[in-house]
Amino acid sequence: MAEITAPAPLAAEWDWQFAGLCRDLSPEIFFHPEGERGSARRVRDQNAKQVCKDCPVLLQCRSHALAAREPYGVWGGMSEDERLAFYEEQGIPVRRAS
Repeated sequence: MAEITAPAPLAAEWDWQFAGLCRDLSPEIFFHPEGERGSARRVRDQNAKQVCKDCPVLLQCRSHALAAREPYGVWGGMSEDERLAFYEEQGIPVRRAS
C-alpha cells in the first residue's frame, strides 16, 4: 500500500508576516485611499518604503507580492507601479486596474 504524507501546513508559509515591521501599523500607511494622487500618494509611498527598508522580512514580503501579483499597496518596499514595471521588464503580461 502506498504511503500517504500530509501536505505541509499552509500557515507555515505565512509565518514570516509575524516578523514584519508593518504588523502593528495602520494599513493606511501602505494602501492608498480612493482617489489619492500626486504628491500625497508619493509621500505616503515613501513613508511606507521607509518602514520596509529596515524590515527583516523585506525579501519574503516582496517575493510574496510579486508571486501573488498583489494589485494594491506597498509590499516589500515596492509600490503598485514598481511591481507593474517589474512585470513588464520581465515580459510578464499585466492588466492595469482601471
